[in-house]
Amino acid sequence: MLLPRRLVFASALLLVSYAVLATPKLARRPAAQVLPRYGMLVFSDLCISTQTGEFGGQRITLQRFAEVDTVLYEYTAGGLSWPVVASDVVVDPRGRQFYFTVQPPDEEARTIRGTLSDDGKFLRLDDNYCADPAVPMRLARVSDFGRQAGACRACPPPRAVPEQEAPAGVPPTVQPQ
Repeated sequence: MLLPRRLVFASALLLVSYAVLATPKLARRPAAQVLPRYGMLVFSDLCISTQTGEFGGQRITLQRFAEVDTVLYEYTAGGLSWPVVASDVVVDPRGRQFYFTVQPPDEEARTIRGTLSDDGKFLRLDDNYCADPAVPMRLARVSDFGRQAGACRACPPPRAVPEQEAPAGVPPTVQPQ
């Protein structure tokens, strides 16, 4: 018994459709959001100087609400500062980075930018540690709010910059002391 061409074509089209629907999806999953949409996160590198006993470092508290995101910024200048409420808080929709503007008392306003590590356990700031561009400033995510601050790390000695050789017959410059 011969089937009409239309029926053969419709049957083949139906089989192909089922095959396409049955294949596993190979589409990429969207990247996981590191920052939760709601809640409070604290990132800190606060430490205690072994020589003076004073605090060092900074602490950033990000509060995420339905209406707005807020940041409290604390830094040290001999002692721990009062929290400074940040303005212009912007969080990346993917939850990977954020920035905000602070104006501590008697200082210029400045913008602080940070990017989270892939696992969300560290916040890497655009500033650098000990004025060394090769060492980024990293603040750990705080999960144990009762732990004591650790000892501060000393800044590594500055790297020696190779001096350029002066042309013959030119005396070297003397640095004032």
